[in-house]
Amino acid sequence: MLLITRRKFAAVLAAPLAAQPKLDLLLKEGAERRGIPFAAAAVADSKNVLFQRSPEALFPIASMTKAITSASAMQLVEQGLVQLDEPVAKHLPVFSSARVLTGFRGSRPVYRPPARAVTLRHLLTHTSGLCYGAWHEEMAKWDKTADAKNAVLPPLQFDPGSRWHYGTGVDWVGRLVEKVSGLSLEEYFQKRFFVPLGMRDTSFIVPESKASRVVHMSQRLTDGTLQAIPFKPPPPPKMFNGGGGLYSTASDYVKFMQLILRGGEAEILSPKIVAMLRENAVGPLQAGVLKTTNPERSLDVDFHPGASDKHTLGFLLNLTPYEGGRASGSLCWAGMFNTFFWIDPANDRCATLMMRMLPFVDRGAMGLLREFEKAVYA
Repeated sequence: MLLITRRKFAAVLAAPLAAQPKLDLLLKEGAERRGIPFAAAAVADSKNVLFQRSPEALFPIASMTKAITSASAMQLVEQGLVQLDEPVAKHLPVFSSARVLTGFRGSRPVYRPPARAVTLRHLLTHTSGLCYGAWHEEMAKWDKTADAKNAVLPPLQFDPGSRWHYGTGVDWVGRLVEKVSGLSLEEYFQKRFFVPLGMRDTSFIVPESKASRVVHMSQRLTDGTLQAIPFKPPPPPKMFNGGGGLYSTASDYVKFMQLILRGGEAEILSPKIVAMLRENAVGPLQAGVLKTTNPERSLDVDFHPGASDKHTLGFLLNLTPYEGGRASGSLCWAGMFNTFFWIDPANDRCATLMMRMLPFVDRGAMGLLREFEKAVYA
């Protein structure tokens, strides 16, 4: 059992890589310089894990759950159990009552019917109109209304397919996976991904025997200092959320990334589906840029300043290379507590950097991520 403290770092060098000692030192010194209490990481190619730091450390990976949920839904598509472009209300009837929020009359929301039905494709690509209030002012305002207290389905903020905006669409994809498969999301993930891939520490449930391995939480204050949040063992979840909720380690999550990097495996995720997960699925729409409504939870988000990124059926996709880093055609996403990953097929590389702090895209966390990425490619 590994007790994760705010200052303990462990490095495991899992395969030959000339830059391993330098990469480990970079993470240690970079985290200390930026006031980051703890950072774990892993780097791999399609066959081998090349570098690991703190492989036993457990993190809530939040929205990094979404990629696994998306891959699960695509398994169901391949089996013919669901279709990408059919109304999702066929499986989740609540979507038959979907409404678009057009504004407010005083404090009362005003709605209209959507121009088209929400589909699985819309949910997977964040073009459904479902938005997180943390990055959408109108949604944040609606969350405080009387309507929000009793609503089963939040309102859409635009017509499905007309825009990209990050939101709760993949939460609903998780419910669809449960409905169609007849399994809970925990059961489905374990059966279809975690057991076959050997992801022994990834789950919605943290047993008591692993609680001491969970990394503690911190909050960046306005003066730049970090405040430690008192630790509480993760309680059993009331439900399994496809949009977030998994706990994992850098050493576990890299196994899922390697599956995507090597183009899939017939018995887990077919090459055909992986190819679909790598393709731009939003056409000319730009993805990945968000304006915060709650700076304590998240700063403004722009993973790739100056570029026009896209979204696939499961990942953010960059068409322009990162300076000193990943190539065009790479896939990525992140979790709210500053866990990050990218998958670079052109260079046969994938990597994840995991921290546990708020706000999301904290400047120190992003600085360490950029420095880490450049070191991986250097």
